[in-house]
Amino acid sequence: MTDLKIVHLNTYDGNGGAGRACLRLSDALKANGVDSKVLVYYKFGDNPKITNLSNGFFAKLWAIFNIMAERYLAKIFVKAVKTPFSLQWFGKSVINRKELKDADIIHLHWVNHGFLSPKFLAELDLLDKPIVWTFHDSNAFTGGCHVRYSCENFHKQCGNCPLLKFDGKDDISHKNWLRKQKAYSELNFHIVAPSSWMAKSIKESSLLGMRSVGVIPNTIEIDVFKPYVKAEAKKILKIPANHFVIMSGFMPSKNDKHKGTQYLIDALNELAARPEIPNKQIELVIFGNKDTKDMPVFPFKTTFLGTINKDDHLAKCYAAADVFVLPSLEDNLPNTVMESLACATPVVAFKTGGIPDMVKHLTNGYLADYQSATDLADGIEWLFLHDDKESIQKEARRTILNHFSPTVVAAKHEELYQTLLNALPK
Repeated sequence: MTDLKIVHLNTYDGNGGAGRACLRLSDALKANGVDSKVLVYYKFGDNPKITNLSNGFFAKLWAIFNIMAERYLAKIFVKAVKTPFSLQWFGKSVINRKELKDADIIHLHWVNHGFLSPKFLAELDLLDKPIVWTFHDSNAFTGGCHVRYSCENFHKQCGNCPLLKFDGKDDISHKNWLRKQKAYSELNFHIVAPSSWMAKSIKESSLLGMRSVGVIPNTIEIDVFKPYVKAEAKKILKIPANHFVIMSGFMPSKNDKHKGTQYLIDALNELAARPEIPNKQIELVIFGNKDTKDMPVFPFKTTFLGTINKDDHLAKCYAAADVFVLPSLEDNLPNTVMESLACATPVVAFKTGGIPDMVKHLTNGYLADYQSATDLADGIEWLFLHDDKESIQKEARRTILNHFSPTVVAAKHEELYQTLLNALPK
């Protein structure tokens, strides 16, 4: 047991990967006896464990205005691309909250969309508390983008941003960079990178390259996301036990660069054309899609599950699959990969971002060459033809238990918190 008091700050309550990661960490810490609270700028759900910073009609209205202004004003300046870009012109002061004043450690997560702009981040220094900040995407060390792809402007001072309509040496990305530089010069914080790839990127950045960075992964509920008998799980989805099930997540438009949808489509078409693949024995399952109107045509029988709100049902869907395919082109430490492995379902994905921290090539899944639809198809075929699928499935689960379980991840955070507290002047 410990008497540590931790306050986590995130924009939303479980809406998106960062929100889920934040809640999972807080629950893991509480299970270890830590006093851990989550405060969010805008609360969608009714989880009593989460404190809403925008309580009351006018506070909620102001939060909605800030969020919408951040999202829609960006469209004036950013090209018609799918890559998210934050202006961070709007924000909210939190330094007068009792929860923050009483905390031993303030732990920041994803704080965009009108929550903690550089000005209000710098203000946290007035609380005189150790601050930990987990980077769930790249925005904290860029001039505005959340996903960088091949752009290396963040190595300098941004500017000449390829996402902006009006780019140049002193464009909005450079001005944002300067605002962040000023804020960071006033605020001391320890950075947590959920993946080795993210840590490397931070070290290469001009904004934060000199800062202390530690790698601690996100965690997952191993008692919820767990293995089930595949034949029984397939029965729930009305899929024959002898069929090979390929599963993938939300399918955005074909133009969505970040999610790599087109590579999945090309890989499946290539797989279906191979003579050793019996197409009628393969089924594709897609979850999380908003609607099926603009869905591409797939070469295999396809089931669209829609949005799944219950984790225990989602876990059974993962367990029903023989492989989970993630064609993402840049991801920090995607929850879907962790969830799939926890359910003993191997993953085939590109060798990019933080995915290699979880997927071990030819051990618990397959890491395809970046942007190679052919190698993505090779990975699925490798698993389909493998003589001992069970050993790969067991290794998938073992990876999560050994490296990403709540007790392991919570203990690493507690150690960090204690180190920061011990370093304070006596």
